[in-house]
Amino acid sequence: MSESKVLGIVFSDMHDDKMGDLTMVRTMGSVPYGGRYRLVDFALSNMVNAGIRDVGMLTKSNYHSLMDHVGSGREWDLARKIGGLTILPPFATKGSAAGQSRGSLETLAGIHGYIASSKAKHVILCDCDIVASIDYQAMLAAHEEKGAGITLLCGRYDVAPHHGEDLILTIGEDDFLRDAFQSTEARGEQDVYMNIAIFDRELLLRLVADGVSHGKYTMEEIIRDQAKTHTILCYKQEGWFYHMHSLTEYFEANMALLDAQVREELFQPERPIFTKIRDEAPAKYGLSSSVKNSLIADGCIIEGTVENSIIFRGVKVGQGAVVRNSIIMQGCVIDDKAELDYVILDKDVLIKDGRRLAGYLTYPLYVPKKAHI
Repeated sequence: MSESKVLGIVFSDMHDDKMGDLTMVRTMGSVPYGGRYRLVDFALSNMVNAGIRDVGMLTKSNYHSLMDHVGSGREWDLARKIGGLTILPPFATKGSAAGQSRGSLETLAGIHGYIASSKAKHVILCDCDIVASIDYQAMLAAHEEKGAGITLLCGRYDVAPHHGEDLILTIGEDDFLRDAFQSTEARGEQDVYMNIAIFDRELLLRLVADGVSHGKYTMEEIIRDQAKTHTILCYKQEGWFYHMHSLTEYFEANMALLDAQVREELFQPERPIFTKIRDEAPAKYGLSSSVKNSLIADGCIIEGTVENSIIFRGVKVGQGAVVRNSIIMQGCVIDDKAELDYVILDKDVLIKDGRRLAGYLTYPLYVPKKAHI
C-alpha cells in the first residue's frame, strides 16, 4: 500500500434494503443515476478529487455489476501498482449469520489488517446513498485545525417518518457534537449524519476493536457513545445534495437534475464526477420527435415525445410513443404509441406497441430488469 495521508473506505452495499426491487439484483453502489452514472461514481470521484489514491471498496453480495463498472479503477486514476483501488470481499467476525457482517462496525473489524497496514494518518468512511460534490480537502483541513479525532459530514433537511435510521445530530455553537439519536418521531428540518466520516486511523482501529468486543455492530452506536465526550466535529455540507432513503427519493434525486442550478452545483469543473467510459454514437432524433426538459444520453434513438425525463444510453423511443416524468435505464425499448408517465424502467425492458403505464409523483411505477410488457 502506498504512503498516503488519507485512506478511503467505500461501503458499496450498506443500504441495499432502502431501494426495494431496484437493489434486488445489484448493490447500492451500482445503482444507475442521471443517465450515465452509478452512485459509486460520486463516492470515488469525491475522494480522488481530494488527492486520495488509496481506496478500499467493501462488497457483500450482488456485486457483479459493480465490479464490471469500476473494473481496475482506471477511470478514477486508481489503477496503480502500489495502492490504488482495492476490492475487499465480504468479511465477517465469528458469530455473524451466514458469514455476513451485521453492520458497518463488524465489517470494519473484518478488514482490520487492511486498515492497520496503511500508513495513512486519517481514514474516510463513505456510504453510497449520497449524491453530492463533497470538498474533502476542506473537510480534512477543518478536522486537523480543530484537533478532532472524528469529523462527521452532516446535512440539514426535512426528516420524514421513514428516515428512522437516520442519526440526528445536536451540534453546539463550536461545531462539536453534543448528542446523537435515532428516532421515528423526529420531524422538520434536522442536522443529520450523512454516513460519511473522517477518523484518525489509530482511533478508528481502537474504537472498532472495543465496539465489537462489547457486541456492537454499527458505526452509529460508536458515534452515540463518543458524542458524550464532545470531541466529534460536525462539518456541514454546502451546496446541493441528496440523501436517498427509498425508491421514491431515488426518483426525486434523478428528477432534480432537470434543474440547471442543481447540475451546476453537483457537476463542478474543479471537482468532476468520473464514470466508466462507453463509446456510443450520439443520440439520433427522428423528424417527428419532440424532447423537452430532459437528459438524453448517447446511443439513444428518439422518434417519439420525451418530456421531463432521464433517458440512459441506448434507449429507443418509437414513433408516437410518449415518455413523461420517467427514468428509462440503459437498453430499454419503448415501441410505437406506448405511453409512460411517472415510471422507472430498469435495464433492457421492452414496452410493446400501445401499452400504457402510469405511476404518480409520490409513488413512481417500477418495472424490473428485462421485463416485457
